[in-house]
Amino acid sequence: MRRPKKYESGEATQYITRRAALRKLQLSLNDFRRLCILKGVYPREPKHRRRAQKGSSEIRILYHAKDIRFLLHEPIVWTLRDYKIFAKKTGRDRAIKDFRNLKRRLAQHPELKLDHIVKERYPTFIDAIKDLDDCLTLLFLFSTFPSLRLIPREQSALCRRLTIEFLHYIIASKSLRKVFISIKGYYFQAEIKGQKVTWIVPHYYPFKPHSKAEVDFKVMSIFVEFYTIMLGFVNFRLYHSLNMVYPPQFPASVLNDNEETLKDEHAFVSDRIAALNFELMRTDTVVEEEEDLQMDMELLEQDGDSKKVLKMKQDAQELARLRTLFKGLKFFINREVPREPLVILLRSFGAKVSWDSTIFPGATFDETDETITHQIVDRPSLSKQYISRDYIQPQWVFDCVNRRQLLPTNKYFMGVVLPPHLSPFVDPKRDDYVPPEEKALSDPSLIETHEQSDEEVSDSDEEKEDGEAAQNLMDAQLQLAYQEEKIEADQFMGDDVNEDEVEDDEEGSEEEVDPKEKARVEEKKKMAVQSGKVHKENKRQLRKNEVDEHRLQARMVKPRHRNLFRKLIREKQAKEKEEWLLKKKRRVIEAEDKAQKKAAKKAAKKAVAASIAMSS
Repeated sequence: MRRPKKYESGEATQYITRRAALRKLQLSLNDFRRLCILKGVYPREPKHRRRAQKGSSEIRILYHAKDIRFLLHEPIVWTLRDYKIFAKKTGRDRAIKDFRNLKRRLAQHPELKLDHIVKERYPTFIDAIKDLDDCLTLLFLFSTFPSLRLIPREQSALCRRLTIEFLHYIIASKSLRKVFISIKGYYFQAEIKGQKVTWIVPHYYPFKPHSKAEVDFKVMSIFVEFYTIMLGFVNFRLYHSLNMVYPPQFPASVLNDNEETLKDEHAFVSDRIAALNFELMRTDTVVEEEEDLQMDMELLEQDGDSKKVLKMKQDAQELARLRTLFKGLKFFINREVPREPLVILLRSFGAKVSWDSTIFPGATFDETDETITHQIVDRPSLSKQYISRDYIQPQWVFDCVNRRQLLPTNKYFMGVVLPPHLSPFVDPKRDDYVPPEEKALSDPSLIETHEQSDEEVSDSDEEKEDGEAAQNLMDAQLQLAYQEEKIEADQFMGDDVNEDEVEDDEEGSEEEVDPKEKARVEEKKKMAVQSGKVHKENKRQLRKNEVDEHRLQARMVKPRHRNLFRKLIREKQAKEKEEWLLKKKRRVIEAEDKAQKKAAKKAAKKAVAASIAMSS
């Protein structure tokens, strides 16, 4: 039997370098990168790099050899080679100015089909839904791009249409669950076929080109090329699951891409928002869906009263309330408010939305409509207001969705300092730092103590001191009157009672005391309420005890587990440091607010005093 040579088996044969893969596939680097992105093949990190690189210590890009063998049988490889041949032949025709032959070749341009790759990478529909997060985030980003060198306007228009179709499904199915405003954009989370899908809709800003090539748009456009095919299939299946017509038919005035709309970015964005405010065609009625929900509730009621069934019943009832959170309400959005996320939210939960029809297309009713219940405003004041509606800031809608109930609007009026916008994507039972506002939501008893401002605390302290002084004065007067009455009573009783008899009674009572009675009296004295003493903790001693306990734990750890133990301790220390920094930041902010409120209070007092002096 022949003895195998070094690097002929094992990890050295499992990996292949990128240069060797290019030679094996006979593709250029750009085509190889495109093929790997479309097929989902990525570089791998070996366990022993030196063995995988056959003794070399250089850092190279490695792939699994089986992945490269898998790419050898891909039909796209032949299409990419046809692209290369097509580019050479058309270049030759341009060079010799054979335009007749060039026109014939351009008509026979090779077409890249990705349908089979989508089916290959996602064997089931649930697999495709699980991978929708990155797909939606990237397509929403590209739908806001103008025409660039590597991103044609047709690609961004296709991304816009596919994302609008997906949002219409979210609105029709009422599957939205959470939302959050951040610096990156608007986070949305929906529940589709039992799977949670989270994506980001970026804030709309005018596009600013980069001076340097900081982002490789060519690689991103390859991802978009695959994700557009994938989202098209997903939208098709989702629409047919709701018995909706696909592709959806929008009015002729909306999403009509011509030269004027493609040049005007404002019109391009307005059309996208207007398309979300239209009802799409259905082949059935929505009543059937409500009947199905009622049937599910009846089935849950028949199953019994176990804890699991009760929890499912409670979740189903809460979800039914969330689906109709804004049902029967009419909202009017002012022109300064970002409309797209609000239209998605309000229409997803049953509300009717409109805006100024003279500025933006797609409005369904005017501002003068008396049936409007809420008007969303993002400015300190308005010249004209209606008594029949509430004027609120946009955050009210987001907080209502996250809390799953209609919150009071008095904290969200125009010009009011808004309460903190808490993220619904964090675990409320986490061990990290939890803001006091979030604690107040879980424990309602903390709301009043937390919401009391420093100014109110100082005022209440002053009032408390004044009240205590007055109470002490009243107590002293009452005590004096009580003592005078007691002296008079003692004098009156002293005339009738003989002192000798009193002494005899005391001596007799001392002799006749039962030991059980004496024990009962002593026990009663022990149970009496006594004044408490302040217990001061020695922080230095507590710290010393923690260090000693940590040393004992470290000694008990086995040598083979010490690295893991140290890693856990470092993570714990990092969490403690982060929590301490957040608490310190909170203290600094509260101190600044307190100083500002004190300064404002002093200025107000001075103004009042000056006005009184002027009037006198």
